[in-house]
Amino acid sequence: MRKLIISQDEKERIEEEIRRSDDSRYDHRLHGILLVANGYSPYAVSEMLGDSPRSIENWVNSYRKTGFDGLRESDHPGRPSRTSGIMESIGEDLRKNPGVFGYSQNMWDGKLLSHHLHAKYGVDMGTRQCQRIFRMLDFRIRKPRPVIAKADEEKKDNFKKTPENGA
Repeated sequence: MRKLIISQDEKERIEEEIRRSDDSRYDHRLHGILLVANGYSPYAVSEMLGDSPRSIENWVNSYRKTGFDGLRESDHPGRPSRTSGIMESIGEDLRKNPGVFGYSQNMWDGKLLSHHLHAKYGVDMGTRQCQRIFRMLDFRIRKPRPVIAKADEEKKDNFKKTPENGA
């Protein structure tokens, strides 16, 4: 059989395909373990598979400790949200008028919510993250329509595209 020659792009696509799912990553680790078991060093295996030698060593150590389960993908929960325990309370606060909390604004926005979270809960969050909280809690930010306080009715009627009488 002739040597398979493929482009770097095709190699990268194959590597992406291997890392695509938990099962394929598990199979990839099995191949690494098998190569080490056949006498290859972790450095040689790392060059063949494209992983770091330390990763190969970790796979071997995990396999020695817990067998096949040590090679399976584990959960990566990440850092818990700063608002995870208070999200329900935030939702209740947003259902109230900001004036209840002593704010001069009559509508919630990201900046006001950021201030409120710091003042009431001791949580510092940026305006943009607070806007995401609105979305997570299914709130829509309503923008007030500008109202001209003492507008001249005649000028308003002249400004409108369609007159009141429908002509």
